[in-house]
Amino acid sequence: MNHLQQAIIEELGVKSVIDPQNEIRVSIDFMKEYLKKNPFLKTLVLGISGGQDSTLAGRLAQLAMEEMREETKDDSYQFIGVRLPYGEQADEEDAKAALDFIQPDVQLRVNIKPAVDAQTQALIEAGVEISDFNKGNIKARQRMITQYAVAGQRAGAVIGTDHAAENITGFFTKYGDGGADILPLFRLNKRQGKALLKALDAPEHLYTKVPTADLEEGKPMIADEVALGVTYDEIDDYLEGKEIPADAQQKIEQWWNKTQHKRHLPISIFDDFWK
Repeated sequence: MNHLQQAIIEELGVKSVIDPQNEIRVSIDFMKEYLKKNPFLKTLVLGISGGQDSTLAGRLAQLAMEEMREETKDDSYQFIGVRLPYGEQADEEDAKAALDFIQPDVQLRVNIKPAVDAQTQALIEAGVEISDFNKGNIKARQRMITQYAVAGQRAGAVIGTDHAAENITGFFTKYGDGGADILPLFRLNKRQGKALLKALDAPEHLYTKVPTADLEEGKPMIADEVALGVTYDEIDDYLEGKEIPADAQQKIEQWWNKTQHKRHLPISIFDDFWK
């Protein structure tokens, strides 16, 4: 293991071996403690896509709120699961299955397509051409705008789904899905997240499906691993301190260095980062 690999593992807090039940408890207690320290907050808000990460974070949040209600006798503690499709989602059935598993206290559905298309058209009319990739980021940011609007109206905090395998590659949109108040999955890699969902008795197809971001219209449902050029198994092995092929290690470390700007926001003159 080289120095950079060790430093990344320590920064992201990844364990080489986990007890899924223990990690479930850690995440639930983390969210409950956050609410207790911020008594003005009564809800947790999360966009539910039907993928592994939002399914796991959503179920953990629901369990946390059920415990908060039981412990405080305050029924205003609620988890709000928000569907945020751009028109019709390709894997809509998975999103419905995820909601059936999570059983959120409140379910909302907000179609982001009108807002995204209006923003894109306004930019084009102003003389700014918008690439498919850029429009994908607009979609991600519109989803976060929507979640914060719900949280602002419902005395809530927004949950992020960022985890170690996503963080190390910077595979999230700056100020989009990278924007949140609380990260209950931080420290877990992809296979560890699967282990937690299995321990929670989630439908198997929700955590064995091929992970996709589904933001670019020219590349619908493109697999994360294709976009990254490295597999999640390789990323997870790297994060667990194992040796992986040299080309995969190089690619992972390139992603880490290239996306470092996403992990420290914003930069001021007092930060060493910019010097």
